[in-house]
Amino acid sequence: MIGASRLLAGAALAALVPALASAADVTTQAASDAVSAPAAGDTATDADQGADKNKEIVVLGFGRSRQVQSVTAADIALQTPGSSPLKAIEKLPGVQFEAADPFGAYEWAVRISLRGFNQNQLGFTLDGIPLGDMSYGNVNGLHISRAIISENVGRTEVAQGAGALGTASTSNLGGTIQFFSDSPTAVAGLKTSGTYGADDTYRAYIRADSGYIGNTGLKGYLSYAFLKADKWKGDGPQRQHQVNAKLVEDLGDLGSISAFFDYSARRETDYQDLTLNLVSRLGWKAAYRVDNIRPDYATAEAIARAYQNGTAYPAPYQNADDVYYNAGGLRNDYLGGITFDAHLAPGLSVKTTGYYHNNKGQGSWFTPYTATPAGALDNDGNVITNPSPLSFRTTEYSIRRGGVTSEATYETGPNTFAVGGWYESNSFHQARRYYGLSADTPDRSALDFQSNPFATQYEGSFDTETMQYHVEDTLKLFDDKLVLNGGWKGVRVNNTAHVTTGPLASGKIDAKDWFQPQAGAVYHLAPSVEIFADYTENMRAYVSALTTGPFSTTQAGFDALKGNLKPETSKTYEGGARFHAGPLQASAVGYFIDFKNRLAAFANGSGIAGNPAILSNVGGVHAYGAELSVNYRLTHALSLFANYSYNHSKYQDNVVNSDGSLYAATKGKYVVDAPEHMIKGEVVYDDGAIFGRIGGNYMSKRYFSYENDLVAGGRFTADASIGYRFKGSGWMKELSIEANVTNLTDKKYISTVDDNNVQVRADSSPGGDFDNPNFMVGAPRQWFVTLKKGF
Repeated sequence: MIGASRLLAGAALAALVPALASAADVTTQAASDAVSAPAAGDTATDADQGADKNKEIVVLGFGRSRQVQSVTAADIALQTPGSSPLKAIEKLPGVQFEAADPFGAYEWAVRISLRGFNQNQLGFTLDGIPLGDMSYGNVNGLHISRAIISENVGRTEVAQGAGALGTASTSNLGGTIQFFSDSPTAVAGLKTSGTYGADDTYRAYIRADSGYIGNTGLKGYLSYAFLKADKWKGDGPQRQHQVNAKLVEDLGDLGSISAFFDYSARRETDYQDLTLNLVSRLGWKAAYRVDNIRPDYATAEAIARAYQNGTAYPAPYQNADDVYYNAGGLRNDYLGGITFDAHLAPGLSVKTTGYYHNNKGQGSWFTPYTATPAGALDNDGNVITNPSPLSFRTTEYSIRRGGVTSEATYETGPNTFAVGGWYESNSFHQARRYYGLSADTPDRSALDFQSNPFATQYEGSFDTETMQYHVEDTLKLFDDKLVLNGGWKGVRVNNTAHVTTGPLASGKIDAKDWFQPQAGAVYHLAPSVEIFADYTENMRAYVSALTTGPFSTTQAGFDALKGNLKPETSKTYEGGARFHAGPLQASAVGYFIDFKNRLAAFANGSGIAGNPAILSNVGGVHAYGAELSVNYRLTHALSLFANYSYNHSKYQDNVVNSDGSLYAATKGKYVVDAPEHMIKGEVVYDDGAIFGRIGGNYMSKRYFSYENDLVAGGRFTADASIGYRFKGSGWMKELSIEANVTNLTDKKYISTVDDNNVQVRADSSPGGDFDNPNFMVGAPRQWFVTLKKGF
């Protein structure tokens, strides 16, 4: 039977891969040649619980009135160790994931979208604690790859259309992604792993679980992970240290108390953004390998002199943005919290979490645009005697935020009533500074925090106060065949900016909407069949920063738009059906989204130059689509998962200037970076000894200009893993070996687009993108081998 199952799996994959690859080739454009309990308002069925007992790696959200799907720790374990938890959910319908490295962890290039909504329009939480919008240079949170070690993620839940009312987020216009940490084990143990792979990748992971301590209900774990890897192109290391700790005290009928602490120190050497100009001159294959030119400092200085003096650039370069010397990103994060889940009386419980997050960050760049002046100091405070035509530019960040979330739930008869709230105070500081460099020898590192600037371009402090509440009720009727839920949330976010240096705006602005309703229903047609529908309204609050949001423009610009600016809002209509019988899970959903007051910050010159943005309301977007998913367990060891997503998102308005003249003909154009078709498939095998997976992902073309004349072609990529668990005692006990290959077919393709702001059109006029570094390419085929040992 096992042999037949393997043969069937191979046949299915053999049919899937060529079909998807063929589809990718047809649509490829020249540019690419060149089980925590559900929230109140949702219900869990036996199908959910059964899936968990069978250790399904994908759960299709049975009993939910919204489109909700989950991947479990079993799925994350099949990814390359150290991969972002986001990479594990790219297989789900409606999820678009892009990265420039094999781990999906290089934050500048990581993008995740749901149904055409981009990353900063989604909501993200870890154990209910807000992570902000997880954008690079995040002003109100941190990236999940820093918040928790991937092996410690127990489950990830994706709501493609709308998150639960109690989700602690003010950016979730288009859905939520919620991460849940693993619980400490009941028995003491030690888990270790070591990984080596392409580009001298070294990674180590260790976790010690205490088990239950004595006769108490206390248990916990402490874990550490380290990653060091070279870039797949160019020169420079990627490094990260992480520590996670968690304690849980089981209080029996009274509930539980848990506490956690997460630490991350991340140092990333940047990959170079590419320009269409460079691709057109060098050709796609040559341009694909172009990167920052470290350690060639002499050529970087020659490029700077050519730009500053108006002379010829060193061949083959023709402008200052073709290549840079080096750049990097630094992030230190501390995140901690305490949760008290109190069972106060039969049917009555209150869950409260308090949290605090501290961040220090820096984005660094060796800039050819500004020379080091005479009298500038080096990092040690000494006067630089031989100034370079380059200087070292930083964008510096610090976050200090704390908050509390709480929800009370009361269940009586067929009703479950819930009320809750969230409060957060966030102090964010940001500055852009310039530091001196010596000629001939680079005496500053892109991966070190800097001292002794010679200039500050801008600096400011921002205070953001968030208050949110929600009320909801769930009603079960007709012996639980029909479940109705409804409620609303209200939110107010006050933003205050105080700019001490530079031309950018100070002031106050707020976004509030005290009534954002949500309603849904689930009807069980049969024990294995259910239909569902929901309606949700959401609002995205403004962001407080010098590099994004309403304060990123000039004071005059802010004063002019402040009285007329409206926050982005969305209305989502969704409905579908699910089927679960024996080894088969399937779901089908359709949706319509009415998105209003879309705000866009148009670039003013090269994105890297850091000029004040031009913020505009670019009107509305209408989107509709469908998602189909099938998960079939052929045998206890072999399962197949496949899905198809269709998304049709178009702008409803042209962009006009203040005098009414046409700025961009966007009406009827497709939303940028939103593929219309995605097809994904995966085969997973695990018989207890041999285990592995192979997955394919097809995405149709994407546009990365508002007028749709910049195109990233469709592409198909595949990843694979295979491993073996040894049997025996002593050193053979709990020992396994695993091999992973990413981008199995070594596809060359455009991955992340709009790194430096969405462009209007492809020409070289102001607002064009021909010379603007504005897209990344995907990593080539990479391999990794991992040894794991438990004690």
